[in-house]
Amino acid sequence: MTHSNIILTGFMGTGKTAVGREVAERLGRPFVDLDVRIVERAGKSIPAIFAEDGEPAFRALEATLCQKLRQPAGLVIATGGGAVLDPANREALAAGGVLICLDADPDTILARLAGAEDRPLLADPDRRARIATLLAQRAEAYAAIPHHLDTTHLSITAAAERVLGMAAGLPEEGHRLIVDFGFRISDSPHGDSQSTMPEPAGHAIRNPQSAIRSYDVLIADGLLAQAGQRLIAAGLTPGRCAVVTNPTVRQHHGATLIAALAAAGFEPLVFEAPDGEAYKTLVTVAGLYGQFADARLARNEPVIALGGGVIGDMAGFVAATWLRGVPLVQIPTSLLAMVDASVGGKVAVDLPAGKNLVGAFKQPELVLIDPEVLATLPAAEFRSGLAEVLKAGVIGDKALFERLAEDGGRRTKDERRRTGDMVGVVADAVRVKARIVERDPFEMGDRAWLNLGHTFGHALELLSGYTLRHGEAVALGTIAAAEMSASLGYCAADLPPRIRAAVERLGLPTSHAFDPSAALAAMGADKKRRGRSLRFVLPRRIGQVEVVEGAPEATVLTALERIHEA
Repeated sequence: MTHSNIILTGFMGTGKTAVGREVAERLGRPFVDLDVRIVERAGKSIPAIFAEDGEPAFRALEATLCQKLRQPAGLVIATGGGAVLDPANREALAAGGVLICLDADPDTILARLAGAEDRPLLADPDRRARIATLLAQRAEAYAAIPHHLDTTHLSITAAAERVLGMAAGLPEEGHRLIVDFGFRISDSPHGDSQSTMPEPAGHAIRNPQSAIRSYDVLIADGLLAQAGQRLIAAGLTPGRCAVVTNPTVRQHHGATLIAALAAAGFEPLVFEAPDGEAYKTLVTVAGLYGQFADARLARNEPVIALGGGVIGDMAGFVAATWLRGVPLVQIPTSLLAMVDASVGGKVAVDLPAGKNLVGAFKQPELVLIDPEVLATLPAAEFRSGLAEVLKAGVIGDKALFERLAEDGGRRTKDERRRTGDMVGVVADAVRVKARIVERDPFEMGDRAWLNLGHTFGHALELLSGYTLRHGEAVALGTIAAAEMSASLGYCAADLPPRIRAAVERLGLPTSHAFDPSAALAAMGADKKRRGRSLRFVLPRRIGQVEVVEGAPEATVLTALERIHEA
């Protein structure tokens, strides 16, 4: 099937070429720069065309190429800013796919074009005035384009995700992240997984028993009600499916999901597991196996995890092991699960000896994240999820950390939910994890960064009998990791108080009542231990972390004491 084109247009400096190239790379599609094609056809540069032949000659070449691109061909196309001034060009480009106009404010455009000498239309001593004039002249033509994206405050990656979302029919504030491992059939699980350029057809692993090459993470309000159609778009065939959830989540969101699945031709069978980390065990999993057996669930019938991290982990583990592996779809309903557990393919259950000691790698076919469902999440659970968002900022997104550190205490959780902010916040956090997971799907290297705060946190959870929420434990563990980093001289002395202040601003605990010596002993069972050494992820600065092994026990104990509540 030939896919529709994705066409980016808009004023110069709005990011059409850079964003277009990123979109093309994520999709594995050819990228066409209309201006480059014009230069190739004319045999001279654009300034030379304007100088020697005049602007009308340039526009004629532009119009010819627009007509040639009116058929869907699976292309990503970037046009010049003036190409869509002619209604016939707009009609031709839109006929072949989704036409999106990129926008930016004049000051941003001026800054982005600083030093650019190949812009004949900006040959004016007062560039800002010229930009304002051209924008005013083109306003009506740009307004006629149905889809718009303001790139003023967006990175290239974030803008590309928004474009991908628009092309997939998401709202304009929605994001589509593509987690792509670039595997070939001959690849070893421990080989190079950094390639994001798709291989030729026939080389992708789409077998549910093995790692799949890529999958979508869709983030937008209202996605739960579209679940059935989104599953079909991801390549799943309508028919029976297993929805694994718990009674609380089913009460709030089960009917919406079941109706959406049924409307698309799926036949959902609902299986409930008890609510809470205490039930994330092999006993609960064995009960699900028995119910699956009674229902005679087949290998091509997907498991859909509807719930928080506990449900996602358990349902994922069942999907990885039932009949040696069946397709998995993650639909997280807690903030923590949205930004952490649902993406990356690590699924597991707990043992009395420790958390997540029995598990597997199981990549989903699709992740659907609908921040609207957070409206039913208890306040404490929402704050718990913010700990994982903050962790993502410490690991790889300074702007995200600063946004939470500055804004976290100024707005209540309900205000934060009711704005469009949560879509962007979730996307920023997921982006950090997704890009790390792409490079290291089997936790052989950089993926260990995602364990920031977890070596400490898992021990605290275990000691509390899992009454301490995972996010609360991660927040405490992140503070402890910063304290340990400062003690070892890996970070500046002001980093621990910065992280502690951010945690406190988000309403999360900065200390807890526990026995530091007992916590140190509990770390010995942590699954991240290598040989006889504990492994810690320590922040160097906001946006950069490092894995450290063999730290002195006295230093670890001191870090624990600094989060100990006497």
